[in-house]
Amino acid sequence: MNKQELVDAIAAKASVTKKDADIILSAITEAIIEAVAEGDKVTLVGFGTFEPRDRQAREGRNPSTGKPIKIPATTVPGFSAGKLFKEKVAP
Repeated sequence: MNKQELVDAIAAKASVTKKDADIILSAITEAIIEAVAEGDKVTLVGFGTFEPRDRQAREGRNPSTGKPIKIPATTVPGFSAGKLFKEKVAP
């Protein structure tokens, strides 16, 4: 499902126009991205949790030369599915 198909599904389920559904979806994703970028955790009960996760520095290998390289520590976005979401996907 792509964004437009999701907008269509939201519009149908919420009885709103596709334009309004697109605005709402965009606002939700922007709010989640901003919160996680600031280091906050966003929990949607039944759906899941979005949070920043720290990755430690580590050593990797250049695939073309095989030489070791240093991969710096970084923060990445993470998602953990909620109980209801997990149960729906894998009954």
